[in-house]
Amino acid sequence: MIRRILNMFTLIAATLSLGICPMWGQDLEKLWIHPKAIRLSTDVMGPFVTTGEGHILAVDKTESLLSKDGGESWEVRPLFPPDVDIEVSNERAILRTREGVLIAAFANLSEKAWGWNKEISDADPGTTLPTYAMRSLDDGKTWQNIQKLHDEWTGCVRDMIETRDGRIVFTSMKLLNNPGRHGTVSYSSEDQGKTWIPSNLIDLGGNGHHDGAIEATIEELEDGRIWMLIRTNWDFFWEAFSADGGKYWRTLRPSHIDASSAPGLLKRLESGRLALVWNRLYPEGEKTYPRIGGDRQWSEEPAINHRGELSIAFSEDEGETWSRSVVIARQPGKSLAYPYVYEMKPGELWITTMQGGVRVSIGEEDFLVD
Repeated sequence: MIRRILNMFTLIAATLSLGICPMWGQDLEKLWIHPKAIRLSTDVMGPFVTTGEGHILAVDKTESLLSKDGGESWEVRPLFPPDVDIEVSNERAILRTREGVLIAAFANLSEKAWGWNKEISDADPGTTLPTYAMRSLDDGKTWQNIQKLHDEWTGCVRDMIETRDGRIVFTSMKLLNNPGRHGTVSYSSEDQGKTWIPSNLIDLGGNGHHDGAIEATIEELEDGRIWMLIRTNWDFFWEAFSADGGKYWRTLRPSHIDASSAPGLLKRLESGRLALVWNRLYPEGEKTYPRIGGDRQWSEEPAINHRGELSIAFSEDEGETWSRSVVIARQPGKSLAYPYVYEMKPGELWITTMQGGVRVSIGEEDFLVD
């Protein structure tokens, strides 16, 4: 108990120094979590990776965080030298490859410049939030090959995978103009993150600062294709498929997965199942929800932005069918969104959110529902 209290105060000091709001300061006593979910003792947000020594690592703004005791306490160290002007965004992706290389992708907040012209429903000239990627050969002690990949506004860097043949792929975004909307792009690397190749741009149209093809998550399927689920304002994820490791996305269509205007997170588990964590279109048991937008500011068409529940489902047939979704966390009127999923050990999933302060551990088998 004494050790836990000391760790709590250590974490408070560390998170405050990082600009992180401790989860116990977010009215989380009002946050309902599933009885089979366990609240994590840390407020550190994913994405997480496991280092070669079995430690847990995350990055945040200008720091890396390392836990050697399963998340009970964290060592904080700088990501960059003092003369490097980079601030890692909350929407980020990180991966440790099978060769032991850490790769991170993110938007650089130090270059952020946002402007939206309501009269023409488009971004102002000079609007920028670049996408960056970098890699580490020593499990996060130092970083190299820090690269800017595009200057356009990056609403979110959402997900990163390594394919069976060692290709690294991550998803990003570009703000498009005339009219203002977002498109999705992926980057792939065949050399462990030294160099990157952009894919074709996925543009679904729309008009608004939260419209278009947004915040995609990806996973490799058994047949070698990469499957992408894209946030939209049209009540369902749209899906795209790439047969060449993320170079080109040639199949694009609405999926059968209902979804709010919020991103999901796909994750291949050690069991072989696919897990999907996301905000469903309606609250559990409901068939209606107020719509927003439709004014070419948020979106061209009215959209459902339900985020008061975070759900999980599993697929054993490569996303063709899914187990019944189960609500992990609920707080009506709040946003429990932008999930990250980390398989801390086989069958134990850490689920953290950028919005809403969800920090829970769940057992895979506990949430499999026919």
